[in-house]
Amino acid sequence: MTVDIPTLETDRLILRPFSDSDLDAYAAMMGNADVSQFASLGGAPMDRMDAWRSMAMHLGHWQLRGFGQWAAEEKDSGAFVGRIGTYYPETWPGREVGYALAREHWGKGYATEGSIAARDYAFETLGWDEVISIIHPDNVRSIAVAERIGETFRETWQLRDMTLKIYALTRAEWENLKV
Repeated sequence: MTVDIPTLETDRLILRPFSDSDLDAYAAMMGNADVSQFASLGGAPMDRMDAWRSMAMHLGHWQLRGFGQWAAEEKDSGAFVGRIGTYYPETWPGREVGYALAREHWGKGYATEGSIAARDYAFETLGWDEVISIIHPDNVRSIAVAERIGETFRETWQLRDMTLKIYALTRAEWENLKV
């Protein structure tokens, strides 16, 4: 299966397929301890090779699942912001809306803006009945984003040695947000 990855636009972001030219910015983002604390399995900063593998995995996710995460860039500057989109790796308890942003782009509302676009894409285009976000309990910023996009806490989930929180939004709840 070959999937043409769509490009989405929000007011300030372009969500587009990853390209080789994103590697420097992606490696810098995933090498940052503040970012990797919650954005990489195990929480350790990634070296360039692991960042490349992560970026390739997100790109390949589109081919395996028909959906995935996009590279996010600022419309005005073209700067790489991070990754935002949908995600459903093997063993996951549900289809996720998630993101990781470069540290210099925190606090600008990009996570919420991009996650709303990904959430709406999941319901409108992919036809999902529910989206989840899996969040480390100490990641208060991501909990706030989940709540801003309409998700509420549902349960905890064990992944290896971590107990994580699952926030979720059903299609019916999403439709009520639009009223």
